Amino acid sequence: MTAPPAAPPMAATEAARATAQPAAGDRVWTALDLLRWTTDYFSSRGIDTARLDAECLLAHALGVDRVRLYIDFEKPVSTEERSGFRELVRRRGTDRVPVSHLIGSREFWSLPLFVSPDVLTPRPDTETLVQVALDQIAVKTPLILDMGTGSGAIALALLSELPNAHVVATDVSSVALAVARKNADVHGFADRIEFREGSLFEPVACERFDIVVSNPPYLAEVNRSQLPPELDHEPDVALFAGSDGLDVLRGLWAGVADVLVPGGVAAFELSSEQVPAVSDGLRDAGLADVTCFRDFEDRPRVVAGRKPAVSAGGV
Repeated sequence: MTAPPAAPPMAATEAARATAQPAAGDRVWTALDLLRWTTDYFSSRGIDTARLDAECLLAHALGVDRVRLYIDFEKPVSTEERSGFRELVRRRGTDRVPVSHLIGSREFWSLPLFVSPDVLTPRPDTETLVQVALDQIAVKTPLILDMGTGSGAIALALLSELPNAHVVATDVSSVALAVARKNADVHGFADRIEFREGSLFEPVACERFDIVVSNPPYLAEVNRSQLPPELDHEPDVALFAGSDGLDVLRGLWAGVADVLVPGGVAAFELSSEQVPAVSDGLRDAGLADVTCFRDFEDRPRVVAGRKPAVSAGGV
């Protein structure tokens, strides 16, 4: 094998770093070569998931899954394939476009989901909310309310685990609901989920549910400048909720008891510093057994509470 060129295969200067190609007389670049270089490049740009992002983008550019990518590590990558890959790398490294937007999908709860800039990209942390909900459901045919459904990730994850469940999924965004409908159709859940547009509890007035889940917008506007640049590509309405991030959560805890059946559960995703306020809010709304659950990285992530069951005396 000939020696690699003096400059990286995709860069000579910072501005051209993710767009240049090896000269025709240079070595043949394999999938593994490109993964190594791209991982180093993404790491230099401060991307925490550098290797994973490189693998996802190269697999997408080559039209294969990541398993096939590993099998074909030593397979040469053509000039045409590198051309498509280099543009994905440039947009990820320079523009900080999320990988999910570049490839049009994201896996959540083992379900591949279509995503777009119109919805929040599903994140592994939110699987904590799904698990909490599953652990709390005590009826065989639960009626579930998913508020702010976005891509439909939470609702579809629950339906995949609960064959007798039915979900009402709401969102303030009609384009987000279109994405969620597409995902429901792809996974065969369209007959068990109903989509409604509206804010907070407006779409479900006078209805009652066994469990209410929500991953609402909970970021504080004052912290916008400190957030990862990837969030610039996601919808503000799914991220920010006033100066302290609690505007939507206040509406949720204030009204959730009215839409729960006796014994029903509410579970909300939030940031760790919001746990005391949301816990107190749920208790003030009359919910009991209010508990905080931690995510896979041991960070407070979900607060849940149960509406007291009606006693034998009818109280």
